Amino acid sequence: MRTLISTAFISLDGVVEGPGGEPGYRNSGWTFKDIEFLPEAFEIKGREQEEAAAMLLGRVSYQAFSPVWPDMAEFARYRTLPKYVVSATLAEDDLVSNWGETTILRSLDEVAALKETEGGPIIVHGSATLNHALSDAGLIDRYHLLVFPLLLGAGKRLFSATDKDTQKLKLVEYEAYRNGIQKQVFDVVR
Repeated sequence: MRTLISTAFISLDGVVEGPGGEPGYRNSGWTFKDIEFLPEAFEIKGREQEEAAAMLLGRVSYQAFSPVWPDMAEFARYRTLPKYVVSATLAEDDLVSNWGETTILRSLDEVAALKETEGGPIIVHGSATLNHALSDAGLIDRYHLLVFPLLLGAGKRLFSATDKDTQKLKLVEYEAYRNGIQKQVFDVVR
């Protein structure tokens, strides 16, 4: 079974919306505004690219990343990885042609089936709505979080607000950096 990893830049109050300057969010760009850049705090992002065998995205994140990431040197490895987009509305004609193999999945059952295939880890970037659904369905195996010392208030959250049983997590890696960012890696306890 493949490991499904949710990776996120997240504020201390759980917001994941607009970390890189995406339009339409009041606090957009919060990962680089007023936070000192320390390369060592982002080491996990390079490691994710090297270790991931596939990417899984929701439609909104795919449509935000696909016009930009294929041409970015810092995301070169992702060009070669198979990509899967979970969407009920995205059409084949909506996929970009310069970002490698991309498959549209229409349901969480198809995501569960993908996890049953041979291969390495599948990494989920962004995709707040998809993360909620994956978590609620018990499909996420690990979280890679870079927690920023910010309270953003309103905004899309990483974790679902569904009323459900407690989900236990096991801290497997952590580090705090002098700029206040914390790396937290959790395995989901089954």
